[in-house]
Formats: sequence, structure tokens, C-alpha cells
Amino acid sequence: MIEDIAKVVILSLIEGVTEFLPISSTGHLVVATSLLNFDVMGSVFEIFIQIGAVVAVMAYYRHSLLAHAKQVRSVSAIRRFWLLVALGSLPAAATGFFFGTQIEALLFSPQVVAVSLIVGGFIFLIVERRLPALQLRAEQPTTITSISLRQAIVVGLVQVLALIPGVSRSGSSIVGGMLAGMNRRLATEFSFFLAMPLLGGATLYKLVDSLDTLDTSQLFFLFLGAVLSGVFAWQAIEWLLSYIARSSFVVFGYYRIVAGLLILAAASAGWIG
Repeated sequence: MIEDIAKVVILSLIEGVTEFLPISSTGHLVVATSLLNFDVMGSVFEIFIQIGAVVAVMAYYRHSLLAHAKQVRSVSAIRRFWLLVALGSLPAAATGFFFGTQIEALLFSPQVVAVSLIVGGFIFLIVERRLPALQLRAEQPTTITSISLRQAIVVGLVQVLALIPGVSRSGSSIVGGMLAGMNRRLATEFSFFLAMPLLGGATLYKLVDSLDTLDTSQLFFLFLGAVLSGVFAWQAIEWLLSYIARSSFVVFGYYRIVAGLLILAAASAGWIG
């Protein structure tokens, strides 16, 4: 019992911290569950604790969400923004719906996670180096509601790559936003808004689909994991927005490369598989 609680805390910490950082929560959970040998509830636990992260981002932006809800009928820019959020979510949602099972069966392994982390790390380093030139050639939105149709489409298409474990949903959408001309903060915030329908919808769909495997005797672990992941996710959101106000994503690029190499080494040594 105590050992399982400790594993729940560790996995909830990993989910909460990595869900909104551009380092892949799915990839980290694939590796962590393998290392911890935590399969008490199979994939149901990993699905359920994502609810905490979804609630955390909605709670963090509660003032904006309430303001948008009040103004959506009278302010066309807000209606347009949420249409762009829906459009940006559609490619990944559709791809996941039709091919999610095949992707999980073929690609959910530590080796794929490692390669994805490494490739994504180099992409972050390249994008950061070229960011000033990219932004000079593109429209520069000044607020979250002034994002263009083209930018939403670019982010949505790039985000499809996040279905590969290790790529990172937040990382792909942030890179897509920066490639489309957004600054770091707007790209990050748009990624957070995309998480609400995309991550929330995917979590609820997978949870309903997995209800027949849900063991009610494990409800304590499920709810503990969801609450903890929400607390950790809130802290990660707050920290990331503060961090990017003064720094670039280069550190995440290097982290991804180092983490990927360590995972490959651990897989080669037979510690994970």
C-alpha cells in the first residue's frame, strides 16, 4: 500500500510537471511506469490523472474563460478566437480518433520516446536560433485573440506529431506557433488554450472507453493521482510563463537530448523495455 502510494505520487508529479512543459508527459510516463513497474490499473491510471492537468489549466485561466463567456455574443474577436482554438485542435483530435489505437500499439516504447525527445530537442535549438528571422517575416499578433487563421492552422498541423510519444503536445504546438510568427509567450498560451478541448476531450473519451476495466477498489489511487497532478500542473504553468518572460526554450532542447540519450542507454542496459 505505502509503496503504491509512493509510485502514485511520483507518477502524478511527472504528469503534472511535464504535461505543459515542452518535454512530453506521455514519453516520461511511458518510461517511468516501466521503471517503477506500476501496472496496478494499466493505462486507466495514466488517463485518469490527466484530468487534474486539464482542471489546472482551466482554473489558471478561469478569469479569461469567464470574461470570454460573458463577451462571446458581443465581441467578434472572442468568437473568432474560439473558432481558431477548435480549428487548431481538429487535426490532432481526428488523427487520434481514427489512428490512436494503432499508434499506441506500434510506437509506445522507451526507444521511440528517446528518439522523439532527441529529434525534438534539436528542433527546439534550431527554431530558437532562427526565431528572430522567422518573426520578421511573419505577422506578429500582440494578444491571444489576435492570432491569425494561418497561425492556428500551422499549430494544428504540427500538433499532430504529438501523437508520437516523446514529441510533446505542448512542445509541438509551441514550436508550431513560433514557426508561424508568434512570440514565445503567445505560442505557449495558445498551447494552453488548445489543451482544454484537446486534452480534456481525449481524456474523457479514453476514460469512458476504459470504464469496463476500472476497478473501484483503486479509486483512492485514481483520485489521489488526479489531485496531485493538478497541483503540480498549476505550478508548472505558472513557472513556465514566468520563465519564458526572461528566457528561451534552449534549455528544454538540451534537456530533451540528454534525457533521450539516457533513455537509450537504460534500454540498451535492459533496465527498461
